[in-house]
Amino acid sequence: MLNALANLATRRSRTVVVAAVLASVLAGALGGGVASRLDPYGADDPATESVQADNRLDDAGFQHLGLIALVRGVDVSSPQTKHRVESLASRISQDSAVGRVNDYYDTGSQAFVSKDGRSTYLAVTLKPTDDKARQDAAKRIADRVDGASGVTLGGPALAQEQVNNQVESDLRRAEMLAFPFLFGLSLLFFRSGVAALLPPLIGGLAIVGTFLMLRVASELTSVSIFALNLVTGLGLGLAIDYSLFMVSRYREEIARSGPGPEAMRRTLATAGRTIVFSSLTVAAALASLLIFPQRFLYSMGLGGSMVALIAAGLALVVLPAILALLGTRVNSLAPAFLQRRAEREARPAESGFWYRLSRFVMRRPGPIAIASATFLIALGIPFWGIKFTSVDATVLPTSASARQVDAALKTDFPPHRDSPIELAVSRADRAQLEKLSAEARRVPGVAAVNPPQRLAGGVSEIDVISKYDPLSDRGQEVATALRDMPTGSASVEVTGFTAHFMDTKSSLVDHLPIALAIVVITTFMVLFVMTGSVVLPIKALVMNVLTLSAVFGILVLIFQDGRLQGLLGYTSQGAIETTMPLLLFAVAFGLSTDYGVFLLSRIKEARDGGASDSEAVAIGLERTGRIVTAAALLFAVAIGAFVTSEIIFIKENGLGTALAVLIDASIVRALLVPSLMELLGKWNWWAPRPLRRLHARIGLSHGDADLGIATKA
Repeated sequence: MLNALANLATRRSRTVVVAAVLASVLAGALGGGVASRLDPYGADDPATESVQADNRLDDAGFQHLGLIALVRGVDVSSPQTKHRVESLASRISQDSAVGRVNDYYDTGSQAFVSKDGRSTYLAVTLKPTDDKARQDAAKRIADRVDGASGVTLGGPALAQEQVNNQVESDLRRAEMLAFPFLFGLSLLFFRSGVAALLPPLIGGLAIVGTFLMLRVASELTSVSIFALNLVTGLGLGLAIDYSLFMVSRYREEIARSGPGPEAMRRTLATAGRTIVFSSLTVAAALASLLIFPQRFLYSMGLGGSMVALIAAGLALVVLPAILALLGTRVNSLAPAFLQRRAEREARPAESGFWYRLSRFVMRRPGPIAIASATFLIALGIPFWGIKFTSVDATVLPTSASARQVDAALKTDFPPHRDSPIELAVSRADRAQLEKLSAEARRVPGVAAVNPPQRLAGGVSEIDVISKYDPLSDRGQEVATALRDMPTGSASVEVTGFTAHFMDTKSSLVDHLPIALAIVVITTFMVLFVMTGSVVLPIKALVMNVLTLSAVFGILVLIFQDGRLQGLLGYTSQGAIETTMPLLLFAVAFGLSTDYGVFLLSRIKEARDGGASDSEAVAIGLERTGRIVTAAALLFAVAIGAFVTSEIIFIKENGLGTALAVLIDASIVRALLVPSLMELLGKWNWWAPRPLRRLHARIGLSHGDADLGIATKA
């Protein structure tokens, strides 16, 4: 297959490039507006009790809280304030999506009055049950009352709408920041303006192509808008990685034998084959997220696996065609000062930095392996104290109105009235409803129980107000106790923010073993087919776990414990968003294996060419060290640009992925890999006899039959 791609690139290069340009224009036109077609966050499992309870309430005509209009700087007891609130309620009620508008003056409830009597709020329920329709309604109402003095709008529907808008804004900013830096770093690495343009170009094409695929997918299933952030960062990073390895290898081949079909065949037979393995590993790791029923994780898995394969396809088809057209001109537009530096660095492999470093490490393999592993384990210790939270208004920047309203409700008003635990009750008459309300009042931690609301179809709803924060351990204990209380002949399901959070955690835990198995098995299989060893895949899995534990520990120190808030521009939630470790696991695990594949491919190439085990490691590290480091830096810039996001869990994921890449490319590849390779020696390549026979039939060797060559470093 790779030989056929080489022939296509050299014989039909202009056709391939023209087709790629036309396809990218079409993809840009059709996929450019994909953001408007995507859905909100989507952290719920449809099979859980809380979601089923919501569905039952929706079918019965229950209207959930959607908006909160906060009125500040008033005397709540004055007639003027009453008139002002009633006028505001009338304006809000003009929207057809509004169900009820409750306030202090029509309910008499002190829950609507702040502790100092200087603020009040209106609670607005919305008729639509679809998240997108609720957010659209919230935006319309916010625009309707915009400019009203002393009025700030928030609430769950508006918070989600503002989160979605912020995601799009952050995406544009990240792209604007990333591309100039990526070109600059590519120029430093390639020392050629033409070569430096290729990785960002392929990255841009990968993003455009994946946006089109997401647009198509959105017609078939629900896709979360947050997939755009992953697609952008991962698409840039992977396309740049693959382009780096392809362009570097091609320049190496044309320096050796000149431009032409042979150089392209060698490039695709070596770097191209490595990219195939790498992209399959990354795509498989991200595809593990598809087994989760949460739309957020499913969408990340869908978008991530698609962009990995699209980036690889572009690097294997379009990039070789461009390289074939350029020939030696790939080295054009080379600044003189960078060329002088290149000449100073053009020395034998044995005198290179990475070769000398690997030899230094392999002379002291035991102490360096122990020190490196201990350091990573120590970084991971804070991970054992991780706490989890969910997505609400607190993920927004402090400038967002929904965040301001949420903060005011928590500090100035009786607590937790805006996030009650909701009971969906069926098959209960008035007496049974009163009995259930009495049982709920006896649950420890319950502050109040609102009167039951009779709905259609024999369904009723009861709001239970907890004394505790909805996501705290004690708040969850209240919800659990309500689920366990005796209900007699009535059917009672518990929902609300607390119940959704609890059910999401349980669902993630239930599906996690399958996702882990997918990642572990596919990683093992890909590395086995590539190397013929069972030791190297196991070792790669262990090193990936060390990298991930270190990253998780650092994220807990920063985001959970609230360090670097001023530097990174965020306010700590005191916890980590529930799905973030799973997403980061899939992304970082795939990327760590990605760099491992690049290094192992060069080590195996040297070993197949006759080098000793130790020499093969040194040569492999020398051949890939500079490239992997450059790739890691470029990837860290591409994905790390999302650290500038105003949404805290996107910031967490951007920083976490960048850290994983940098740790893997430095401590793991530079220290752990050579030290462990030296300690294990020939056992690195061991496999049971049946698996050796299997690899002889299905595995790959760098003595490529198609080319009739035994590639040496």
